[in-house]
Amino acid sequence: MRALHVHRIAGVGGSERHLLTLLPALRAHGVEPLFVGLDDPEGDLDPFYRSLDEAGIAYRRLACPRDVDPLLVPRLVRAARSLRPDLLHSHLVHADVYGAAAAEALRVPLYSTKHNDDPFRIGLFRHVERVLTLRAHRVVAITTALERFLVERVGLPERKVTVVHYGLDEPPRPWGPNPEVPLPRGARVLLGIGRLVEQKGLDVAIDALPEVRRSHDAHLVVLGEGPLRQALLERARVRGVADAVHLPGRAGDVAALLRRADVFVHPSRWEGFGLVLLEAMLAGVPIVATRVSAIPEIVVDGSTGMLVPPDDAVALAKAVDALLANASRAASSAEAGRERARSKFSVERMARRTAEIYGTT
Repeated sequence: MRALHVHRIAGVGGSERHLLTLLPALRAHGVEPLFVGLDDPEGDLDPFYRSLDEAGIAYRRLACPRDVDPLLVPRLVRAARSLRPDLLHSHLVHADVYGAAAAEALRVPLYSTKHNDDPFRIGLFRHVERVLTLRAHRVVAITTALERFLVERVGLPERKVTVVHYGLDEPPRPWGPNPEVPLPRGARVLLGIGRLVEQKGLDVAIDALPEVRRSHDAHLVVLGEGPLRQALLERARVRGVADAVHLPGRAGDVAALLRRADVFVHPSRWEGFGLVLLEAMLAGVPIVATRVSAIPEIVVDGSTGMLVPPDDAVALAKAVDALLANASRAASSAEAGRERARSKFSVERMARRTAEIYGTT
């Protein structure tokens, strides 16, 4: 069976890391992975395609500079046809829309993975989601919380939605050097990873930092890019912690920075899964995250980490302080997290379940 995955590529975020893990693993289950990338020309694309090359995965690349481009459909059909797929599997909005049209033209079954419970999905776009789902053979939700969101809030038919959790066996492998981060010797590092956007709640982490620094020489390091960079830096200045907030951009060796971290902070306002949580768990870093969306499926409060309400800087600061002040508690949480990641979220489980779903075609 030849499974063609389609995704718009602007860099290597959570859904892209998911694909780079899933696609090679499918081979062990009788599925030949193929890929077509819809390339955002403003993105950092080389690390993603270099990883596909290393994995020996056949792919095609199509320029996708605009959100709406009717001419992209015939180009996608031609690229897909050259790979001779038995099914088409789309990821995220652009690929869902263009992929549905391509699957119809190719007359192959359509699958779609939903990676996030974005608020726009319950607005007018819910009507588009419903129409696309009529064509889809199955819709994959990456968590049970996202499945409920898709059925109860978006209105997708329950019979078509199934859950396949992300899987990960190790922290991300390095693909390049890390940027310089000027951390003082002995500083306690609070590490976050994610786009600099409202969803990730990084403004709340900055608001919590002054309270944490009353007891600890704590520095907040956030890996990622996004439109809120200047706003976050200004917020740090206003809060008096500008010297302790570091936004170095993307990192080529995330695992090295995870090993340097004392606490992983993830104050998201909503989250489809949070693959970075698995990365932190596998790296043995205790976690403080928000009790929203799917995060409680990943992080068990009081065992593998600590969960706090969203938009609550006081609660976030108290949880971080509790871990920084108690090495034994932090170590216990880290070990429990590592064990949970290995036992509940393995790559083998993810790939096997995906292949089983394809087997229903």
